[in-house]
Amino acid sequence: MKLQLIRNATLKLDYAGHVVLIDPYFASKHSLPSFTGRSPNPMTELPVAIEDILDGVELVVISHLHTDHFDDVAKERLPKDLPIFCQPGDEEAIRSSGFTDVTRLTERATWKGLTLTRRDGSHGLGPVVELMGSVMGFTLEGQGEPTVYWAGDTVLYPPVEKTIRETAPDVIVTHSCGAKWDGDLIVMDAAETVSVCKLAEAATVVAVHMEALDHATVAREDLRKVADANGIDASQLRIPADGDVLTL
Repeated sequence: MKLQLIRNATLKLDYAGHVVLIDPYFASKHSLPSFTGRSPNPMTELPVAIEDILDGVELVVISHLHTDHFDDVAKERLPKDLPIFCQPGDEEAIRSSGFTDVTRLTERATWKGLTLTRRDGSHGLGPVVELMGSVMGFTLEGQGEPTVYWAGDTVLYPPVEKTIRETAPDVIVTHSCGAKWDGDLIVMDAAETVSVCKLAEAATVVAVHMEALDHATVAREDLRKVADANGIDASQLRIPADGDVLTL
């Protein structure tokens, strides 16, 4: 498989003969409001043109409806007939933007030889979860390909640990920028990402969702330093730059 980090959570996967786009966030640099007052968002431009991102895309997965995972530009630019999988409860909002092939991922679904399994996530812990709302991760499986666990906008908590232990994925994608909301951690930080690496020593961990939003607290260099200090090799923990393509 090939995995391209576009920006933030947006990934383009070449997987089992199909092209899958995850959480399209196409806004221009500084076109959206700040979360913290530090900078308008997103803080970086897309590394490639939108038409190039969309080239060949056959399936879209939208984990939740926060603007940094599915924005107005994506709603405008995505072809309306592309099949979309989403978490239960988001399908009507997506359809209201004109999309005609929207499927709620309740447990497990198959699409052209690919199997997607919904996984639990928690966008923080405690009262902040009510503000953040529900999110999902998912596992992706295909003939002759590594099993991918895309954890999504979640902290490391028991259901994520259980998924890793029980499914033993080959590739784990973490959101590792340590974003905070009113002081509460809402996605994994460096320490939690290192814990994922130690929990899944045989897996390749790909850390994304970094350096694009102003409520992040962990940059790529920060994560690498913490990983190095904990004996996590760069061959296990991959920290791609925007636009990078990894062959896994």
